[in-house]
Amino acid sequence: MSTINDILDRARGRDTSLPYAGAVTPQEAFALLQADHGVKLIDVRTNAERDWVGRVAIPETQHGAVQWSTYPGGVPNPQFVEQLAAAAGKDQVLLFLCRSGVRSRHAAKLATEHGYTQCYDILEGFEGDKDADGHRKTVGGWCKAGLPWTGA
Repeated sequence: MSTINDILDRARGRDTSLPYAGAVTPQEAFALLQADHGVKLIDVRTNAERDWVGRVAIPETQHGAVQWSTYPGGVPNPQFVEQLAAAAGKDQVLLFLCRSGVRSRHAAKLATEHGYTQCYDILEGFEGDKDADGHRKTVGGWCKAGLPWTGA
């Protein structure tokens, strides 16, 4: 069984060129959340995605929802940094989650640029990439890994 430090060391070592602390697999993210109640998952998907597609099923105290962009229109959220400040502390371990792992990388980078010291991207996101038929939740991601989530 990996300790919190083992997981974070692996996350930092995956790609030392990242502009944020590191990247974790969905399974590692869940292990971190289970092991330490100071760890916070920041879901950067739109409110519509969370409502229509599903949400991670973790205690409310470990979950923050800060949209990277808004629905409809995909307009960048101009209050992202301010909303993040209301949701999490600058020295807290933050695990950023989006649909497939793209927006979460941008969010982790921006948070790091604003003084957040422990920002980690959750690889593969909530739904993962599309399969050959164009469907998600079958190739990778939080859902495919069998981690707790609630449907829409």
